[in-house]
Amino acid sequence: MPPAVVLVTGVSRWLGGALAAELASDPAIGRVIGVDTVPPAPEVLRRLGRTEFVRADIRSPLIGKVIESASVDTVVHMNISSSPAAPGGRVSMKELNVIGTMQLLAACQRSPQVRRLVLKSTTAVYGSSPRDPAVFTETMQARRVPSGGFAKDSLDIEGYVRGFARRRPDVGVSVLRFADVIGPRIDSQLAGLLRLPVVPTVLGHDARLQLLHEDDAVAVLTRAATGEHVGTVNVAAEGTVLLSQAVRRLGRVALPLPEPALGSAGRLSRRAGLPAWSPEQLRHLDAGRVVDTRVLREEFGSTPRYSTAEALADLGRTLSPVVSPEVVGSAASSARTAVGQVARGAAVLGDLVTALRGSRPQPAPSVPGLRAVHDA
Repeated sequence: MPPAVVLVTGVSRWLGGALAAELASDPAIGRVIGVDTVPPAPEVLRRLGRTEFVRADIRSPLIGKVIESASVDTVVHMNISSSPAAPGGRVSMKELNVIGTMQLLAACQRSPQVRRLVLKSTTAVYGSSPRDPAVFTETMQARRVPSGGFAKDSLDIEGYVRGFARRRPDVGVSVLRFADVIGPRIDSQLAGLLRLPVVPTVLGHDARLQLLHEDDAVAVLTRAATGEHVGTVNVAAEGTVLLSQAVRRLGRVALPLPEPALGSAGRLSRRAGLPAWSPEQLRHLDAGRVVDTRVLREEFGSTPRYSTAEALADLGRTLSPVVSPEVVGSAASSARTAVGQVARGAAVLGDLVTALRGSRPQPAPSVPGLRAVHDA
């Protein structure tokens, strides 16, 4: 049965607004209420359709009044900040993520009408470490537990949600761990980084990236809000790309830097108003992360339309390459030619050395006892 009243937090961001608009387009859903601390941009507001926007802070008890007065039966929590670049920095980010989630869960627990809770989480809870397994499943834990930032907040939030599920077993709880979401319209951390003309990378490392297209992210969230699946699900596209491949395919220029220098570069980028990268994003660019999606396909019942490579290509269609594919192809061809010439030169040199060894005069065979007679 479709939900009667859905409340979506974080509708001022692209993904939250896109989900609210998708739900509002379904006539089987009675009401869609969008909540955020700031009003959506005009283009987002136009897309929201019949969504009712309420300016409210989930850190305030007011969110409980909104849920109670509107008889909300489904809550989709997406108002989780992944970057400390917002006003207030890391302190404000942690308050919104952790304190805001606790206040929202308390309001849901008090309301008998709430029957479903969907949390947009992240695969960052698995951490990023060179000691990680090749693929994470939903039952695995981080080898190196995130010690701060967005990843640590997400771990804490998932813990609070599990506690809520134990206290309210009548509420269906779905936790969606999203890989990095990219696309032409979304403004995610990784998408912002890949849009830079010069992309900083970790010197000596080439991380594996597993992505998710923005349209697939909206489809999974919609299915979770209107469906009945309960549990934790990894949400990612099929396949992986290396960071170096992603940079080349988008026509960007890679700038390998030592890891300590990357931290300083990130702070300078943030001060200049450019896309910045957090410490956990640095670790992700260093070690990468890949997750298993069997539960998504077989139990949750959703298969992303875009593969990782196709999601990257769709982002690339909106970018003007800094280095054109023709230049990259020409450089690669020249490199292959140079390598071939070096290989042929090495082969000729090897043949010459072998020939010289074969023509060298051989030492006379030794005669037993000759040295002894000579010495005598």
